[in-house]
Amino acid sequence: KSKYSSVNLDELPKTSVIICFHNEARSALLRTIYSVLNQSPYELLKEILLVDDFSEDPLDGELLKTIPKVKVIRLEHRQGLIRARLAGSTAAVGEVLVFLDSHCEVTIGWLEPLLVRIKKDKKHVVSPVIDIINKDNMKYVTANSNIKGGFGPNLHFKWEVLNYEQMQHRRDDSTSPIVTPAIAGGLFAVDKDFFEYIGSYDDEMEIWGGENVEMSMRIWMCGATLEIMPCSRVGHIFRSTMPYGFGPGKTYHSTVTKNLRRTAEVWMDEKKSIFYKAQPAAKNIEFGNISSRLALKKRLNCKSFDWFISNIYPEFNGQKIITEQYGQL
Repeated sequence: KSKYSSVNLDELPKTSVIICFHNEARSALLRTIYSVLNQSPYELLKEILLVDDFSEDPLDGELLKTIPKVKVIRLEHRQGLIRARLAGSTAAVGEVLVFLDSHCEVTIGWLEPLLVRIKKDKKHVVSPVIDIINKDNMKYVTANSNIKGGFGPNLHFKWEVLNYEQMQHRRDDSTSPIVTPAIAGGLFAVDKDFFEYIGSYDDEMEIWGGENVEMSMRIWMCGATLEIMPCSRVGHIFRSTMPYGFGPGKTYHSTVTKNLRRTAEVWMDEKKSIFYKAQPAAKNIEFGNISSRLALKKRLNCKSFDWFISNIYPEFNGQKIITEQYGQL
């Protein structure tokens, strides 16, 4: 029995679940929607907000409007995940925003742990444990929950095993939140007002890729916390190929590298050299104007990247890249 099963639902904030999609398989999209409807307390679910990122077939969204609590926004041209989520968050009326990818399945009791944590402190940004839906047979597979999110010197997200102290804490209470330096980004919950206050997404980033690492750094450095809630579990289809492109003349590499350059330039201070040594070709890709993000950083009085790796992510191995691969003493 879940520790959250006796929670008074009337005391929890109402939720907008935001699902963005572009040419998603209808079966996967329906599985996501109906799992949210079936596994979420009716009184907590304000709406399911579908953002159609200009799918080739407009009927993909139109046919879904008849489902209870579902609202559909169709963008007039392709925007990408980041700006589609911004469109969804702007339109949302719930007190809490829950972002889900369009190929998921939520489980019984998935929502309550997220909302309880946010109700305790609006500065908690929380993620479920991400289980696996096998892409070949669509079976739900439970994943290891003794992990946290991180990233390497190239700023690409990765999963890491919990350190000794965290494992000991998990043995004492396996239901307590797992502090994580970063989140995968596809699935998370955040107070709507706080999401806007802390800078939502960088809307100059393209399509998707790297926005989760940028957000993770920003959340920690600007006074909030990132946690994984072990009692909340959501399955996710991890695809081996991408069913869409990144726009004329753009590739996955150029798009993600631009986004990561913006992250490094705004949030890594002088330590951005770590990123460029890991990704030397990144210097050849334009990253645009970052003045508004630097102004946000100053306005929020955010801490330094040195503070982040000293206090939140001491396992970060960026310095190792400099000293070992480039021979500095």
